[in-house]
Amino acid sequence: MAKVLYYDVILKPLVTEKSMNAMGEKKYAFLVHPEANKTQIKEAVEKMFEGTKVKSVNTMNLDGKTKRRGMTFGKTAKSKKAVVALTEDSKDIEIFEGL
Repeated sequence: MAKVLYYDVILKPLVTEKSMNAMGEKKYAFLVHPEANKTQIKEAVEKMFEGTKVKSVNTMNLDGKTKRRGMTFGKTAKSKKAVVALTEDSKDIEIFEGL
């Protein structure tokens, strides 16, 4: 297993209707590296976004979907999703402000 550094942990923000509604409660959703744990995710958010303080991290492992092309079956790649809750005195994450 390769060492996962903090800038490799967060792959991209997750922009869905449910995650946009949770932003009012200072909860942000990200797609993260499948081998990253909660402490690595917390460290990555606090280092990448200045002034943020993470209260909790919830993670979900998502299995790949089964896809079919003709008679052949295959699976899409697995992924991992993280919902990061910030403390009340923390700054908001800037990449979500324009959405």
